[in-house]
Amino acid sequence: MPFTIGIDFGTLSGRAVLVDVRTGEEAATAVKEYTHGVIDHELPGTKRKLPRDWALQHPADYIEVLEETIPSLLEQSKADPKEIVGIGIDFTACTILPVDKDGTPLCMREEYAGEPHSYVKLWKHHAAQEHANRLNQIAEERNEAFLQTYGGKISSEWLVPKVMQIAEEAPSIYDAADEIMEAADWIVYRLCGNRKRNNCTAGYKAIWNNKTGYPSDDFFAALHPKLKNIVQEKLTEDIDLLGERAGGLTEEMAAKTGLLPGTAIAIGNVDAHVSVPAVGITEPGKMLMIMGTSTCHVLLGEDIRMVPGMCGVVENGILPGYVGYEAGQSCVGDHFHWMIKHLVPEAYMREAEAEGISIYELLSQKADNLRIGESGLLALDWWNGNRSTLVDADLTGMMLGMTLATKPEDIYRALVEATAYGTRMIIETFRQSGVPIEELYAAGGIAEKNPFIMQIYADVTNMEIKISGSPQAPALGSAIFGALAAGSQNGGYDHIEEAVRHMGKVKDYTYKPIPENVTLYDQLYADYKELYMYFGKQNDVMKRLKKLKNIQSISSAVR
Repeated sequence: MPFTIGIDFGTLSGRAVLVDVRTGEEAATAVKEYTHGVIDHELPGTKRKLPRDWALQHPADYIEVLEETIPSLLEQSKADPKEIVGIGIDFTACTILPVDKDGTPLCMREEYAGEPHSYVKLWKHHAAQEHANRLNQIAEERNEAFLQTYGGKISSEWLVPKVMQIAEEAPSIYDAADEIMEAADWIVYRLCGNRKRNNCTAGYKAIWNNKTGYPSDDFFAALHPKLKNIVQEKLTEDIDLLGERAGGLTEEMAAKTGLLPGTAIAIGNVDAHVSVPAVGITEPGKMLMIMGTSTCHVLLGEDIRMVPGMCGVVENGILPGYVGYEAGQSCVGDHFHWMIKHLVPEAYMREAEAEGISIYELLSQKADNLRIGESGLLALDWWNGNRSTLVDADLTGMMLGMTLATKPEDIYRALVEATAYGTRMIIETFRQSGVPIEELYAAGGIAEKNPFIMQIYADVTNMEIKISGSPQAPALGSAIFGALAAGSQNGGYDHIEEAVRHMGKVKDYTYKPIPENVTLYDQLYADYKELYMYFGKQNDVMKRLKKLKNIQSISSAVR
């Protein structure tokens, strides 16, 4: 019986699944929390404080995921390593790290361990916003054609602004780096010994195009003199397609994982994009929301359309034969975690404990008892900036309508509704740009665990929502690509459609919009849209406040 392993490297943990190639059944799952988590206050083993908007990780955590989850899968399932025909991995993106000529991350070398820029920059590292602003200004002045492919702006979350920050703030790290890699590609390299850059992260996160390549050397030189030869010196023009085989498992990693040397390793992928086949999508017109700390919206198209504020459109960027579109929201589950961490009273915590439920469940129950509009609140979902459609990490959150009678469940519901409005804004923008969206799917922890939230999304978007059949959709999607890497001769598949037919799945229930709720949410969405345009495009008070906050924070740190 052939199996494949899919490993999803998320924001806080790595999740692995062992999947039956013939049925898609998940024979075992394993999760490993990252030892260092998100490094956003101070560097490990030092007292060096990090400025605001930094988000780093330690690459040793990723290796621990491989060393712990894969043996756990084998132990749980009692599967014979001979039955494991392929491995696929996916990663949050854009998550990058500088490595030396041996592929060792610079942060793991003693001389660089105290330099923040030597560590992994996580996707939500937003400290490169000023560099993104300059990149976009220069690109506009030069009439760079690539800009429209990314909705008119390059995000601070993407590779080039982050590399600009390294070059300007830590030139010694930039010089010492033999290569600056996506974490997905680095893990594939550690598994099979081959440095293979996947076309998904290159296309969506590094301004690479399968026909024209990267922007010109002159453009990169205009960003910073050190970047003139960035493609030749720190990246590569040798890009590999999703679904291809990167190589075979090395002897070293076989010994650490319990698998056989030579086991097929798939080209790396992005967590959101790899989830598309996991829910059975193999054709255009179907949008998938991957809902977690943030939400990524992905869909297939038959041709390239310019969509304002999208994260990118890449040929073969999700599935072979189609263009893949991406948009997203930088803060979704993070909103709710922030609220529980800072605003929920102790009495609510005790109530949840007494009822034997999580605080999320309690808040959802209380918020579900409210009628639409009863809270009197309207929020903008920008606690972590806006990814789509404004592409601006300097925007901040807002809550309108609070009174002395406002309760935690009012705020919680308003935040949930705001994230749903943000998704509707994305859907409408795609449709207005000529990209059809006829079906809506959802995957991730929120979709799996919270019916209250999913019903609001159905009502706000006025669309039926289908739910991933696996609670680990990205890992399942990676397992599907692992089957492609193995190929039919080794027990896998040669074509993505065939693999999806056997391994992709959705649940047997959906969330359907309730007509009277749709009508009420149309009214609230109109107000949300007015605030969205005003604070997002017409008034920069949020940016002035954030700038002052950062100045004062630096002054306080110096004192």
